[in-house]
Amino acid sequence: MYNGVSLMEKIGVLVVSYGAREVAMVDALLQSTKYLVDLYIADKQLNPFNAEKATKHLVIPNLDVQEIAKFAETNKDNIDFVLVGSEKPIIEGLRDIIEQRTGIPVICPKQKYAIEDSKVAQRELFAEIAPEANPRFKVFHPADYKGKDVKTDVYNWLDELKNQAVVKPDKTALGKGVGVWGDHFSNREQLFEHFMSNFQYGSVIIEEKIDGEESSFMAFCDGKHFIPLPDTRDYKRAFNADKGPNTGGMGSYKDADDKLPFLTAQEHEQELALAQKIFRGWESRINDDLALRGVPIYLAFMHTGEGIKILENNSRPGDPEIINLLPLIKSDFVELCLNMIEGSLAGVEMEKSASVLTYKVPSSYGGHADVFYKKFKRNDVKTPVDLSKAYALRIKYGNNIRIYPGSLEIRDGKNYALTSRAIGVLGIGKSIEEAREISQEGAKAIKGGALWNRTDIASKHHIAKSVTHMENLRHKV
Repeated sequence: MYNGVSLMEKIGVLVVSYGAREVAMVDALLQSTKYLVDLYIADKQLNPFNAEKATKHLVIPNLDVQEIAKFAETNKDNIDFVLVGSEKPIIEGLRDIIEQRTGIPVICPKQKYAIEDSKVAQRELFAEIAPEANPRFKVFHPADYKGKDVKTDVYNWLDELKNQAVVKPDKTALGKGVGVWGDHFSNREQLFEHFMSNFQYGSVIIEEKIDGEESSFMAFCDGKHFIPLPDTRDYKRAFNADKGPNTGGMGSYKDADDKLPFLTAQEHEQELALAQKIFRGWESRINDDLALRGVPIYLAFMHTGEGIKILENNSRPGDPEIINLLPLIKSDFVELCLNMIEGSLAGVEMEKSASVLTYKVPSSYGGHADVFYKKFKRNDVKTPVDLSKAYALRIKYGNNIRIYPGSLEIRDGKNYALTSRAIGVLGIGKSIEEAREISQEGAKAIKGGALWNRTDIASKHHIAKSVTHMENLRHKV
């Protein structure tokens, strides 16, 4: 205490930032009531929020791990820990590099355990730990088909699946990525063409298409202790009514309690038990108590009415889903990070509030300009983005509205949208509907840049459809 004022301890944090997800992390760090945070930010672009808040801000457009490590080395005397949200640096071993060179602890899994790097490794791990939660799947390895025809085996497997199939490349490849029967193809020739576009680069999984309702599950971890976070639901499709191509996520919501409105309390408990089983099974196979630090479990679950299936797991915080949660953490976020590093993570206290995130995105994103070309032909996509009216809503809503720039950069003193999700607008309220109204109002207040957004994120109609769908699935059992 000094003259009746408590002196906060200063702490230095390097944040590796890709977009709005990491801006939300920066915001959470700055809300600390126990620590004065000195920010060092390695950024994909000159993000206006990060540039304003950082002590040192370095733009690394490709988030090259060697450049980030060099930035950490240069400032190692002032950095206490590193926080990473984006998958690329995690997969490329940023934690291993920084910790080996500087000794600065990094909050993310080690490279060997960046499980999202291989969809085959995921399926095989889940087959060992929780086979009941795996959809039926078959892996096709190019090495097994040198001089042999793979088409016969693919078609035989499609016979077993009655064509209800999902095609997934093992790794992010140069092919067409994930394809789903009924969405990306409607006959076997189209499916096989999609399969071969990926197979030429590496192994491909064909698994059964699951009918159900999806939830996103995340947990904080210090390597040994596993702390579940409330459920969230994201919106992958580009357009309203879940039309259009898959995207990185157009928005997401969290209810005021820990579960989603279309799940029963028992289904939520089953979800928690399955996630715990996966973590404990994975941890038991690792001879390193610190390897899974961060958010190693970010599961996409599909609830079918007769049990839960795992769509995929990622070794990072979800974007957008973590944005729904970070502002609702009542625990001091800096202290949580330190507990993750020290192996003393005991729990996370959350506000009992709902939150809704809406992404504003550029006209090219999700193929929107192609579908609604006439509308955007009249707009100049090179116009700057004006956030002033959105920020002015803080007078009305206070901390119940958060504006998080993502794929947005400063040029000549103005903000310009890039090619990905430009701005996340988070509304917080006592109910999903209250939070949704704030989020949509904030999104509408953002002007310029030919930006657009889905208007049905967390709508009553969309949630009611999920509730009815789950009821129908349960009655089929």
